[in-house]
Amino acid sequence: LLVFMLIFLVSCGKNENELIMVTEAGFAPYEYYDNGEIVGVDVDIANEIAKEMGKKLVVKDVAFDSIINEVKTGKEEVDFSVNYSVSKQVVIVKENSAITSTKDIDNKKIAVQLGSIADTYVTDNYKNAEIVRQKKYLAAIEDLKSDKVDAVVMDELPAKEIISSNNGLKILEGSLANDSYGMVVKKGNSELLNIVLNRLKEKGKIEEFVIKHTS
Repeated sequence: LLVFMLIFLVSCGKNENELIMVTEAGFAPYEYYDNGEIVGVDVDIANEIAKEMGKKLVVKDVAFDSIINEVKTGKEEVDFSVNYSVSKQVVIVKENSAITSTKDIDNKKIAVQLGSIADTYVTDNYKNAEIVRQKKYLAAIEDLKSDKVDAVVMDELPAKEIISSNNGLKILEGSLANDSYGMVVKKGNSELLNIVLNRLKEKGKIEEFVIKHTS
């Protein structure tokens, strides 16, 4: 399965010296707020791309489902980058949950982030589940904590971040699906992007970025 965690629209806007990155800044460790600034693995990657282009990176925080809809409805002509990282979809439940296996969630109430790969996967594979779609995955976690849902399905790395700061929650063993990350870029901008991404992958820089934002 392929998931595009970062929607990266390369454009110059009003300032030809700026590279505009559009993302939802609520998905640690990929993009999140730290002291009022948007940081994360994807932001580090974007900064490397901006340097290559001789531009200043400007990051804009936009709702994830809004970005997806822009692409789906054809409002943006886009290309896709090479994959630059891999992860998997996991299930979060409460520590005292009767759900002990990923196989046990088909007839349960499951929260996902709207428009995410978790949304697509659960919709396609758990026909008997009641799916609750939230615009932000933290809202899905709050639904779980308040017993409005039985489980949350989401990406493994941010799931680990959540577990580290939320007592009473756990990740079930195993995964539902493996996925890989790429970027969506404005039409005609994929060649340079892929050159930079491949160089970062070869040098092990992306792994360094992940460690930096998860340690």
